[in-house]
Amino acid sequence: MTISELESDVFHFQECISFLEKTGRKIYGPKFRVLEEDYPIIFRLFVYFFKDEKNAAEFDLDLRKGILLMGPIGCGKTSLMNIMRFIRPHQEQHLMISTRKISYDFIQNGYQVIEKYSDRSFKFKADEWIPKHYCFDDLGVENSLKYFGNDCNVMTEILLSRYDYYINHKMLTHITTNLDSGEIEKMYGSRVRSRLREMMNLISFNRETCDKRA
Repeated sequence: MTISELESDVFHFQECISFLEKTGRKIYGPKFRVLEEDYPIIFRLFVYFFKDEKNAAEFDLDLRKGILLMGPIGCGKTSLMNIMRFIRPHQEQHLMISTRKISYDFIQNGYQVIEKYSDRSFKFKADEWIPKHYCFDDLGVENSLKYFGNDCNVMTEILLSRYDYYINHKMLTHITTNLDSGEIEKMYGSRVRSRLREMMNLISFNRETCDKRA
């Protein structure tokens, strides 16, 4: 798809691509660039974060759900989700956190880390509790870890808890991962896979997408 084929009444795609490249170079350095082959993926992300209802319906994106961004190593998942934060007002921006960091925090601090990203994932504003929206980066790189001899798949517990808050409090969760759906089910179980389908929109890079770090 070319830029002329990707049109929106809510945002100007060419200007958004320029914003993406400018912001990417500021964060990641002068080598950051946007490839035309990624336009369809990027357009869907813009549709979602700009809340373009018309195109969202066309691409079967539910604006009430989060994003599950799949793709091979180095395709640009993390950088895209990091930059997309700046499209939304500050109070609506998601927080980026590596699943590997969460696992290391769990080793040091135990089960309170699970509560941090679930039960205590709220902020108080204007006399109400507002859920915090997270993007859990690189789901699958963390391992099942032990805390005082007890096995715990930290991300399984976090995702199951956040699903409950998604249903009851509209808490949004985004994920980037190199895993496919079958691998997610194998690592986290059928319950997690089923709940991810309900609480997230799947956007996926082609498995043959090149490693842009190369």
